Amino acid sequence: MNDIRRRTKAAAQPDGTSPWSARRRQPRDHEVKREAVIRAAARAFNERGYHHTSLDDIAADLGVTKPTVYYYVANKEQLLFECFLAGLKPIREAFREAERLAGTGRERLNAVIRGYAAAIASEYGWCMVRAHDQDLGPEMRRQINALKSEIDQGIRRLLRGGMDDGSIAPCDPKLAAFALAGALNWIAHWYRADQALSAHEIADAFVGFFEHGLQPRQRTAPGSRPARGT
Repeated sequence: MNDIRRRTKAAAQPDGTSPWSARRRQPRDHEVKREAVIRAAARAFNERGYHHTSLDDIAADLGVTKPTVYYYVANKEQLLFECFLAGLKPIREAFREAERLAGTGRERLNAVIRGYAAAIASEYGWCMVRAHDQDLGPEMRRQINALKSEIDQGIRRLLRGGMDDGSIAPCDPKLAAFALAGALNWIAHWYRADQALSAHEIADAFVGFFEHGLQPRQRTAPGSRPARGT
């Protein structure tokens, strides 16, 4: 029974119907179905691991045939890469939004951290942090490395911008970017969607920690106002 529920959840859309239902005849059907295949693969890879998941498993989760899955992707390797891209999409969007912000470098960096943390806590998180460890071809590995480098360089750029405007303390941008990305990527190893905190609450918590770290807070007496600048 639990397996049936899981498969139904993987295939269902927000309106509760399967994208392969005869009732769904919409202009975006191909795109919706392709997204459903990628989402189901991400969940399967997260639950079973890449090497222990077959296209037959993904087809069964969706309630379709294996040739149907092949209609949307060429092979399992491409499917993992598509999962990686799906997870990366909101992070890249967070960078674009940060560039449009009129705030300080630190505020722009915090906006990216929120988007990054929420993406890693999503169903695509495992694929994003583990895709490079799988047996992928050299071309696909090169593309993944290039995309990861794009994110790393984007974080360093925001750090340097914050140091230039005085909103971020002087630091080594390379080491700081590694520390930030490492902490954020590790979310995929421990976060589960059924935990008490949502992905966005996790993101806010990480921003708070990066903002203040282990620095002790100044205590104030009841009824008194905190000193200016604290």
